[in-house]
Amino acid sequence: MANSITSEKILVLDFGSQYAQLIARRVREEHVYCEITRHDISATRVREIAPKGLILSGGPCSVYEEGAPQCDPAIFDLGIPTLGICYGIHQMTHHLGGRVIGAPSREYGHAIISLAKSSPLWEGVSQSTRVWMSHGDQIATLPEGFEALASTDTCAFAAMGHCSKPLFGMQFHPEVTHSDEGRQMLRNFLYNICGCHQTWRLEDFARLVIDDVRAKVGRDRVICGLSGGVDSSVVAALLSEAIGDQLSCILVDNGLLRKNEAQSVIEVFSNHFRTDLHVVHGADLFLEQLAGISEPQEKRRRIGHAFINCFAQEAEKIDNAKFLAQGTLYPDVIESGGAPDGPAATIKLHHNVGGLPKDLNFELIEPLRDLFKDEVRRLGIQLGLPEEMVWRHPFPGPGLAVRCLGEVTREKLDVLREADAIVLEELRAAGWYRKTSQTFAVLLPVQSVGVMGDARTYENALAIRSVCTEDFMTADWSRLPYDLLAKMSTRIINEIKGINRVVYDISSKPPATIEWE
Repeated sequence: MANSITSEKILVLDFGSQYAQLIARRVREEHVYCEITRHDISATRVREIAPKGLILSGGPCSVYEEGAPQCDPAIFDLGIPTLGICYGIHQMTHHLGGRVIGAPSREYGHAIISLAKSSPLWEGVSQSTRVWMSHGDQIATLPEGFEALASTDTCAFAAMGHCSKPLFGMQFHPEVTHSDEGRQMLRNFLYNICGCHQTWRLEDFARLVIDDVRAKVGRDRVICGLSGGVDSSVVAALLSEAIGDQLSCILVDNGLLRKNEAQSVIEVFSNHFRTDLHVVHGADLFLEQLAGISEPQEKRRRIGHAFINCFAQEAEKIDNAKFLAQGTLYPDVIESGGAPDGPAATIKLHHNVGGLPKDLNFELIEPLRDLFKDEVRRLGIQLGLPEEMVWRHPFPGPGLAVRCLGEVTREKLDVLREADAIVLEELRAAGWYRKTSQTFAVLLPVQSVGVMGDARTYENALAIRSVCTEDFMTADWSRLPYDLLAKMSTRIINEIKGINRVVYDISSKPPATIEWE
């Protein structure tokens, strides 16, 4: 989006780091626009984009390995301020004549760095400060013209800078919360070294997107698929602001939604935004498609196919519809190989960027494709969506079908839906809903013996899953209070017929995934 709010741009060159998106988010949190690009973007292309600065991310490889990702060395001759982080500092060292070796003492976790020289990077930073290290290699010899800016007990060159050029490197990760003063270091790079002026504002973004949508759509109609999730709800609210009654929304009630979810969406978009809302009642069709199916990928395939059929049939009833709006986010674009300036390695295919059939014959509108999830939530609040909807925990596209392990039946869904509602109700009552990133119930295809009212039972087990995460690429299980877990368990067993055992999932991602299927 080339305009005044993105004219000051930082590029993050991604070498495969799990923290690349976090770096970009940290930059945007400082009101500086940032994009992630592939690691081997050419110096010519960088010159055309004319960013205010470059950040080279970390990565899992060693720079001296055959086939390791390499940047275009010419980027270091552009005069653009550049910061190398972890693998990024190794790239800078390797291409400018220094030497990187396997470290005799690897560092994973917290370390204390001592500042060795004054630098614009260190303004407001303590002489000794705790940072987060994650490396097996380190610099043995600095490139010509560089000097050490910080060290640890086992790493002589924990940070470096060029004596006359705006080139800097850090062996540690300033972007993670474990680096106590890392945010200040990034601010120093953005403001003291790159000269950025904090021109990135969501308010301006919303205004520009609204103007762009109005200009693109003209007098035609836009269709938006509503799921009850944050992304589609924010898209619908944004388009409602932009084109009013030219927007038609389709909600496919597949019978796999959470308790009262369909009613909540209908209430908000019928009464508050007064949208032309079409509700497809497809529970019977979806259950028919899922009958006898227990394999997770086949469940997803059948649900996706049924959804497209329902959506397409309803869309045909809407006259003058030329555009289809989707809630594609920036991480979706990156992970699906759509990062700027060339195809990145595809991590997964998202339904928002590759799953709809081409014969739907709509032009796509993706007004959120430049935003991260936290930015989307803030935008939703600005647009007047209820906080409960904006801060709703993520919900998978296939819905409760992938939280109902084994074959999906109406009876099992009813049990799971009620249990899930109790989990979330107690989580909110205890003040833990916003402290966790995603919390839900999973109905297991496991029966166990129990005793209820002096009688033997043989009923279902239910798992509670709760995680905390910043980017959903890695996650740790939530340390919910025992009293809260006990209350959830007691209510579920007492109030829901068919469950006699509740367990708590304490696995992290990786090795486990957040969802069970």
